[in-house]
Amino acid sequence: MPDTLIHNARIRTMDPTAPVADWLVIRDGQIAALGRGDPPAVVDRIDAGGRLVLPGFQDAHIHLLSGGLDLATAAYLYDVTDEAGLLATLGAHARAKPDLPIVLGSGWQPGVFGDDTLTAAVLDRVQTDRPMVIYDSSFHNACLNSRALDLAAVRDMPDPPNGHIVRDARGRATGMLHEEVIPVVTARLPGLTDAHWMEGLLAGQAHANAHGITGVLDPRVTDQEARIYARAAADNRLSLRVAGAALVTEADTPATAVARLTALRTAHPGPDFHVQSAKFFMDGVYENRTAANLHAYADAPGGNAPCMFTDDQTRALYTALDAARFAIHTHVIGDAAARRAVDGLAAARAANGPWPAQHQLAHLQLVDSADLARLQGLATANIQPLWARFDPTVPDIALYMIGQDRWPDVYAFRRMLDAGADWCLSSDWAVSTLNPFEIIETAITRQARQCDSPKEPFQPQESLTIAECVKGYTVNAARACWRDHFTGMLRPGFSADLILLDRDVFAIPASQISETRVLLTLFKGREVWRAPGL
Repeated sequence: MPDTLIHNARIRTMDPTAPVADWLVIRDGQIAALGRGDPPAVVDRIDAGGRLVLPGFQDAHIHLLSGGLDLATAAYLYDVTDEAGLLATLGAHARAKPDLPIVLGSGWQPGVFGDDTLTAAVLDRVQTDRPMVIYDSSFHNACLNSRALDLAAVRDMPDPPNGHIVRDARGRATGMLHEEVIPVVTARLPGLTDAHWMEGLLAGQAHANAHGITGVLDPRVTDQEARIYARAAADNRLSLRVAGAALVTEADTPATAVARLTALRTAHPGPDFHVQSAKFFMDGVYENRTAANLHAYADAPGGNAPCMFTDDQTRALYTALDAARFAIHTHVIGDAAARRAVDGLAAARAANGPWPAQHQLAHLQLVDSADLARLQGLATANIQPLWARFDPTVPDIALYMIGQDRWPDVYAFRRMLDAGADWCLSSDWAVSTLNPFEIIETAITRQARQCDSPKEPFQPQESLTIAECVKGYTVNAARACWRDHFTGMLRPGFSADLILLDRDVFAIPASQISETRVLLTLFKGREVWRAPGL
């Protein structure tokens, strides 16, 4: 391939040894040279028009494949605000997808619907011939119609560990499922084909490329996801790099977990798809009352939830996986879950010694102040700043459960960084948007976008800076994905993964960052996204 020159650009390389440039040359998919002043004579030229060029962004916690599958096969329920809208959206989707063996939906809001208002009887008004499964916006809750309940024999199924079947006063399953019973039940229902999954992957990565994303970490990889990612990599159909975190459950022992993950790592060594992490769910979410707190919930029902792994399990599994040199990627929502995960990582460090593991704690919704400093050198704070705001329309029931006196410890990102924690930014798509610029704006303003009539800032003292956010999506995210030795910055010899933006996010008011559009995305030097009209 001939060399390509990008010139007339304001390039932020994110390389501290040469932070800015006016031009760069791409050769064989890599950065060959960068410089200031007059560019070299190269025939194949891209005029950046004086615009900002950055390294391609990387999302280190994104359910790329399942989110793409939703784009291809599921009804979009995120904006539905009442039962009539839910039924109309699902009905239209069922009619539009008559050949799918199952009717799927995703994104209903727990602040709008709940165990008492969303049941199989409601869904039966849309569909009785085909099974139906609809997931909430967190994907920790799902509701089934009666056909699905019957096919999966849910009515006589006991609750599995860390899972709950909601039942009425007579003990009958209502259709609502919480947490780890969901995959048990859906495994008994008609599934989608690998062709559907591949369609979903292509849709998901196209959506990511359009928002400037050239690398991801998928934090819940099973054999199904690994098979599809590996096939796409072998067929040269990936337009971004994928790191995988393989799921570990409470049924695992150290021996079974290490054996399964070692086999996956050996089978998928990269560089475009590799498995290098172990994924733990240490607790659930507040929306179904499965977040694990150090103190009882502050709302009227009160109560609490246990961690999904005991202290002994956590220490044993973390220590064994750390010794086998896997990164440990843990979902933590409540402060009890965060503490247990930190204790487990500290035990692994004490047993095995330090190494550049890139262990990560994802979400960190509520963290006790005493644990903030413990993150330094132990775990990267993998954070999703879009949630660090008062939602303009959907009630945030989590805040009622946490209690207002604990709100200063909710999404306390500034104190995490000031305490020395490493960090990266991510989306958790399809739980929320994957648009990095909406997420960055909220990280700085702690509000929803101006066009959404935001409420007052939520704990504005916890804001991040634009420089911290861009670093969290480039250099730091690349490190979290175990590929910072050849991605995450624009430097000679690094992969030519870069984006051209329509505005300089470093120079505009924070309230305008969410309006940023990606004009061009290059992956390995080849175009994977170009904005219409460019």
